[in-house]
Amino acid sequence: MSYINYIGTANPTFKTAQKQIAEFMANALALNDTEKHQLKVLYRASGIQTRYSVIEDYQRLQNYTFFPNTQDLEPFPTVDARMRLYEREAILLCEKAVEAAVPVDFDYQQITHLITVSCTGMYAPGIDIQLIQRFSLRTDVQRIAINFMGCYAAFNALKTADYIIKAQPTAKVLVVAVELCSIHLQKTKDADTLLANALFGDGAAAALLTGRPNEQAVSFRIQQFYSDLAFDGIQEMAWRIGDFGFEMKLTSSIPDIIRANIVRLINRLLGKMDIDIQAIDYLAVHPGGKRILSVIEEELKIDKAKNQIAHQVLRDYGNMSSPTILFVMNALKQSLQESDHQKKVLGIAFGPGLTLESMLMNVHY
Repeated sequence: MSYINYIGTANPTFKTAQKQIAEFMANALALNDTEKHQLKVLYRASGIQTRYSVIEDYQRLQNYTFFPNTQDLEPFPTVDARMRLYEREAILLCEKAVEAAVPVDFDYQQITHLITVSCTGMYAPGIDIQLIQRFSLRTDVQRIAINFMGCYAAFNALKTADYIIKAQPTAKVLVVAVELCSIHLQKTKDADTLLANALFGDGAAAALLTGRPNEQAVSFRIQQFYSDLAFDGIQEMAWRIGDFGFEMKLTSSIPDIIRANIVRLINRLLGKMDIDIQAIDYLAVHPGGKRILSVIEEELKIDKAKNQIAHQVLRDYGNMSSPTILFVMNALKQSLQESDHQKKVLGIAFGPGLTLESMLMNVHY
């Protein structure tokens, strides 16, 4: 039996209004009046008000600090330049997330396993070893890196932690997910790229899992996982390394693919516990986009109010890829009361494949 006892989140310094980012993009892409209007409509319809980035340039139309100070942003930053920025900034966000997650007096020597998650950068020695150094973890801590899986990757980290604790009930597993999506800006005008540029932001989250609940505050007791693939969406979401950053393919067909598969996914998860959707008290849904959230609510016949935290996270942060579901879970965790003990929480996320991940938890207060 495993429990998610602590969750912490962190964001970079630069918080920018979605409207301001749209101005930056229109300027960077040299859009004409019609294209600029269409872009602003896309950004207004996103459900996002603000996003965070490690790059200050999104708040400006000139005097850039990362992108070249040219009209067309040329020479456009290479993968090398972006990875150097990732290497400098990602660990700082991870540190903030861990510090936000665990108590001030926590003894980091207790941690037996460290799982790191990211799809927006990599280097070695990596974040795992840096975290061991920064927090004085034991040098023999068991390390696992989950890379390049996209928005659903935190579910795999939690699943791995659950497996570890079931095998070693005294284990204490620290999960740290970080994404710097904004460093991979692409400046092409195709619809998929414009959509991706409109959604993603930067953030990090950490979670500590053990075989016993936190007796001082609320915990989530992990009950069951279920993962599946919808191959009709295999070409609709992709993440590849190009010459000028990591290139996200994200088509407008994804909500329709989720619509066609979400009920089957959830029924199979809940069937393992012999319950139905009416038994679910709270949702923790990865806010991949406003339309995705609406489709889930419609197909599962769930009132939007029951999924409000996902909408709030999307509004305030955008889609931060893998840490985003932990932002949702953290906000839900903070809203719970003693009367919520044993209530059921359904977690859902999606990613390339098209992968559909789900998780059932109970509240322990």
